Amino acid sequence: MKAAGKSREAVSSKAFAVRGERDARHAAGRTPALPLKGLRVIVGRARHQASALSSGLRDLGAAVLDIPFIEIRRPRSYKVLDTALLSLSHYDWLILTSVNGVEALWERLRNLGLNRNNLGHLNIAAIGPATKDAIERHGLKVNVIPKEYVAESVVASLRQKVKGKRVLLARAKVARDVIPRELRKLGARVDVVEAYETGIPQSSRQRLRAALKSAGRRPDVIAFTSSSTVRNFVALLARTRGRVGRAHMSREDNPWRLASIGPVTSSTLREFGLPVDIEAAAYTIPGLIKAIAKSRQ
Repeated sequence: MKAAGKSREAVSSKAFAVRGERDARHAAGRTPALPLKGLRVIVGRARHQASALSSGLRDLGAAVLDIPFIEIRRPRSYKVLDTALLSLSHYDWLILTSVNGVEALWERLRNLGLNRNNLGHLNIAAIGPATKDAIERHGLKVNVIPKEYVAESVVASLRQKVKGKRVLLARAKVARDVIPRELRKLGARVDVVEAYETGIPQSSRQRLRAALKSAGRRPDVIAFTSSSTVRNFVALLARTRGRVGRAHMSREDNPWRLASIGPVTSSTLREFGLPVDIEAAAYTIPGLIKAIAKSRQ
């Protein structure tokens, strides 16, 4: 799910370079640089995932307002996922495209009385470093990680490996169909299972609108980490709940800049008529922080 390209990656467990530099300055007895001092940023990640992006920005001096544009929910039924997990011996490959997918999968494994040994025979592909780290924390080896953290690159990395193989793709209910469609063209037999779904946190509606209207809290930057965060942002601002149309935000009336984690998220912003003022070169949370910092230079 390109789920935000290098994008739909949750936070890498590795320390941010900027944080390492900050600690080095402290050790040397010097005051750390705060390139984002005075910058107000809205972070729209799911509440349980916002900390790394938010803390990384705060470390650089930004004033961060966490208003989740997305929430992670259990699927309405686990029937298809459970059936697949109880038949893991029939699969050759497992593909996971987000940290949320990893954690949802492991929760169901535990509920079914299964463990990592039931996945030991599988080749595993992860869409990016954060997903890879989440998988490895459960004691499994990741065989493939693409050069770019997007669905197209996942397909490219598996091009010579999946012909005639059975592939299990565990992902969100709503996601891009690039991976299953293209792998089937390559001769793979792909089963797509819903591990979780995303929703709009209605409690964020008033908070977001109030922040955008308030002179004292109005953001300089709004950060988007996936296509879902973009769609939900537009829905939260819609006059009618549940209706998502094109957004018309003139630069004169709305001085904030929009920051995207990668090209897939940027494409969704443009789809809704929104500008892309900042785009991460590396489609990760550290990459997004770096891009925001660079935009102030």
